Formats: sequence, structure tokens, C-alpha cells
Amino acid sequence: MDFNKRKDLVFIILAGFFVTNAIVAELIGGKLVQFFGLFTQSIGIILWPVVFILTDLINEHYGRQGVRRLSYITVGLISYAFILITIGIKIPAVEFSPVKDSDFKTVFGQSQFIMVGSAIAFLASQLVDVYIFWMFRNRTGGKLIWLRATGSTVVSQLIDTFVVQYIGFVVPGKWTFDDFVHNAAMGYAFKLLVALALIPLIYLGHFAINRFMGVKHEH
Repeated sequence: MDFNKRKDLVFIILAGFFVTNAIVAELIGGKLVQFFGLFTQSIGIILWPVVFILTDLINEHYGRQGVRRLSYITVGLISYAFILITIGIKIPAVEFSPVKDSDFKTVFGQSQFIMVGSAIAFLASQLVDVYIFWMFRNRTGGKLIWLRATGSTVVSQLIDTFVVQYIGFVVPGKWTFDDFVHNAAMGYAFKLLVALALIPLIYLGHFAINRFMGVKHEH
């Protein structure tokens, strides 16, 4: 397999996990759980560490355009899922359906708010992430992966966390504004700690991709 085919294969795999992660996070996002007894978050937050790694890997190996195009495609697919869920809510269930209309609407109706908030926050945060990632990369000459990966996450996830949680939970009346400020701040801190913990995995991912594609890369 030549270099271009290997590179295309890696992109398809990364893109598949990227899109799947985003869609599943939207669908399960209406369930709130408590972390360490300190703050409440959408269960979807557990999937975002995958985004940290994937965004960095795509940024590094496929450039600004790779992340931007995939981000646009992902938002389009989230919008498509939103339409399908809306249709699913509107079509009445039969009398013997194991999932009643009220149950279906409770679960997926809340997911609709998450989807709207997430689509807006996701696109904005990804575009900011790309800009900051390449600003650090250009200034460090391609070295210090941990700096550009973490630096871009610090800013992009601030936008993502506060926007999606405001639209997803304050707008539909699930949280008060004080609840939102507390939970969003704690959720953001949680994401930053996870981002720092994932630095070794980011290096491992870079190493695996470079080895598979047969290229050398400065870390």
C-alpha cells in the first residue's frame, strides 16, 4: 500500500470515529449524571476526550482544511440527525409499542436542544481550535505537540462547554442560570484535566500514524 492510500485510510478511520463520537454524544446528551458528588454534567461529556485526540491528530496530519471540512460535514450530519429525530417524534407510536410517545419525546426531545447547542458550539470551537493550534505550531516550528494540543483545547473547550450547556439546559428550563455557571465551570475544569491526562495518548497516536504511513515527524 503506497503512502497516499495509507494516508486516505487513516483519515477515513479518524473521520469515522470523529463523526460517530459527535452523533452519539448528541443522542445520549440529555442524561445528566453527577461527577465526584461535585457537579452535574451531560453523560455526553465522557465522549469528548476522544474529540481532543482526534482533532489534534487530524490537525497535525491533514492540516487546517482537514479539520474544517470534517467539522462542516459533522455539523451537517448532526443537523440531519436532528431532522430525523423531529420526524420520529411527530409520528405517533402504535398502542402496543414498548416505547410510548411521551417516553420517546422525553429522551429525544431533550436531545434536540443538545443538538442545536452542540452544532453551534462545536463549529465555533473547532474553528477556534484550528486557528490556535496552527498559531502554536508555526511559532514552535512543529515541535512541542503537547503545547499546541493543550493550548488549543483550553480556548476551544471554553467556548464549547458554555455555549452548548446554556442552549441545551438553560434555554429549555432544565437549569437555573446559577446551576449553569457552576456546572459549566466545573465541566470545563474537568475537560482541561482530562486534556492534560491525555497528552501521552496524543504522542502515542502521532507515533502510530507516522509509523503506519512511514514518515518521520518531529515531536
